[in-house]
Amino acid sequence: MNLLDQRVAETLSSHGVLAQTVPGFQPRQGQTDMAMAVSRTVQDGGQLVVEAGTGTGKTYAYLVPVLLSGQRALVSTATKALQDQLFSRDIPRLVEVLGLPIRVALLKGRGNYLCLHRMEQARHSPESAQPGAQKALAKIETWAQSTRSGDMAELTGLDERSSLWPLVTSTRDNCLGSTCPRYRACHVNLARKEAMAADVVVINHHLFFADMAVRESGVAELLPTVRVTVFDEAHQLNEIGVNFLGQQLTTLQLHELVRDVLATGLQLARGLVDWQVLSAGLEKAARDWRLTAGQHRGSVRLRWTGQHPEGVVPDEWSGALQAVSSALVDLQNGLDMVNELAPDFQRLSERTRELMQRAALFSETPNPEGVRWAEVSAQLRLIESPLDIAQAFSALTRPVSVMPQPEADAEPPADADSLEALMAGDPRHAAGKPASAGHAPGVGQRAWIFTSATLGDEPSLRWFTEPCGLSSAEVMQVNSPFDYAQQAALYVPPHLPRPGDPGHASQVAALVLEALAILGGRTLVLTTTLNAMRSIGEQLQAQCDGGVEVLVQGQSPKRRLMERFREGGGHGDAQGRMGCVLVASASFWEGFDVPGDALQLVVIDKLPFPPPGDPLFEARSQRITEQGKSAFNDHALPEAAVSLKQGAGRLIRSETDRGILVVCDNRLSTMSYGRRLVRGLPAMRRLEDHAAFMQALRQLTTDASHPSA
Repeated sequence: MNLLDQRVAETLSSHGVLAQTVPGFQPRQGQTDMAMAVSRTVQDGGQLVVEAGTGTGKTYAYLVPVLLSGQRALVSTATKALQDQLFSRDIPRLVEVLGLPIRVALLKGRGNYLCLHRMEQARHSPESAQPGAQKALAKIETWAQSTRSGDMAELTGLDERSSLWPLVTSTRDNCLGSTCPRYRACHVNLARKEAMAADVVVINHHLFFADMAVRESGVAELLPTVRVTVFDEAHQLNEIGVNFLGQQLTTLQLHELVRDVLATGLQLARGLVDWQVLSAGLEKAARDWRLTAGQHRGSVRLRWTGQHPEGVVPDEWSGALQAVSSALVDLQNGLDMVNELAPDFQRLSERTRELMQRAALFSETPNPEGVRWAEVSAQLRLIESPLDIAQAFSALTRPVSVMPQPEADAEPPADADSLEALMAGDPRHAAGKPASAGHAPGVGQRAWIFTSATLGDEPSLRWFTEPCGLSSAEVMQVNSPFDYAQQAALYVPPHLPRPGDPGHASQVAALVLEALAILGGRTLVLTTTLNAMRSIGEQLQAQCDGGVEVLVQGQSPKRRLMERFREGGGHGDAQGRMGCVLVASASFWEGFDVPGDALQLVVIDKLPFPPPGDPLFEARSQRITEQGKSAFNDHALPEAAVSLKQGAGRLIRSETDRGILVVCDNRLSTMSYGRRLVRGLPAMRRLEDHAAFMQALRQLTTDASHPSA
């Protein structure tokens, strides 16, 4: 065992520094096994894929060897919540406990930072005249005087859905880069300077792929050359990646361009161009184009294999898209007249040309190597993307040697979406910093670590590795240390109708009401569709008595829903607050962590198979069929297994949790593939009938009343 392996094993042992200094830390064999595998990969290079069950302690399992190695590292997460947790809690705690001279930086997408230039322009925008907008802007301006980071997460009381948010932040589309009058004080640039000087940088997958897209466009032709890259919550990599590596045209982009042109034109070039007419022309064209996609409840995806999306009137669609292109041309001509007056007009002109190019792309037939679809909601969104990230990602992760490079200039490039400076080979190993065992600092094969609690339903983890182009990766599964047979039970109600039955949602709600009469709350209902969520939520709100508060996704901000649910216990709590039931859909199936008695019942309305009409799912299924495989067994079933495992993972979050998982879909018991889905779940005990289910519920209330029993 070499020096790094020894230090990792000792740190995570029962007599190590973590056991002595971190409250609640307990050595776990699975955590140590994973950490040793990470240590080997960091030293030797290559790709490591680890599925680490809930409670393994995977965060420390990869952070300890990465930090002790002394290698410059990038840690990427799928969610901002985990990103903030790593930067604010986990990494600082380890750096302090391990006594390492390591600098850590947090880097988010530019839309998360206050843009000083746009804030100064915000009072001239039409949105600033809305009720309460001036007061909110004054609050932002006051905060701007004191904030060091400019991270909008610091600003309480302003939700991301606020109409003011895009007025005071920038995007890659509207950022002026180095020509901005507030460039030197830009919070994005300052964050990037800190990243350049840091040894460990915490980002998210969206930012990682945004950088890939920027580099592939030729804006920044650099490959990432940090020594170690870790992807936590890696199960989301493929879906996030296909969105960034494709092309998009949205009515939101058009409306934002209208807003920015009107505000900038009236402020800096009033009277020189008829901005009202040009803006109104593009706004009307975008609105009319949206109407050609028809009216739909919620969000739908339209197939697009020919010249037009399915379900639209071809002539109306083509005419509306041509009207958008013509309005963009008119706008471009107007901007050309004032292009030299200010950098703002130059950037607006570039944005207009980019949207003209995308409109031209979507006027042509789809690329047969990818998939195209139209997403229709209040907005219209056109997407053409690859089917997966395998080609792009395999090229990125292929073995290359990383050599130390001269220290880069501290001035970041103009395009702050690019991680160019961050990715430049800049080990910055300070004197006395721990070096990796077996390698000179900054020299050797790059190391790629991918980890999540859910990466597939079979030992090979093909569900994750194949679409990510990781065929040569080392694969490892670490089981959860929780005793699921004692802590959790699975119930599949035999009396409920099949999920396709019109009365299914009503019967699910009735079962939940029956459970709430015993638990008094502590229940999470996860649905596979928004329609089911609304139906079940409305029935519960109409029939629940005053002792339980019914929370429904969409009726309050997600953060508030999570906070309120965590506060609620069964039959109220010591402060007299009611118990809670939360009815939610897609975004609550993962990343919602409620340890303790606040959550003891998870109800899933039906098996989460991908929707059969989804264009991306259909295109992937067709490719699998052409390869001689089964679209159901090799695609639909693994997708459902992973989603089901994610939803079930909300139930048991600690060694002391107790709970019941109810899957209201008897196909789990009656169909042959149900056995495969059950095998993918933790090994819970089975409740065979309704009487056993009711008894288990009563036992949960007894256990909660006597926690020491």
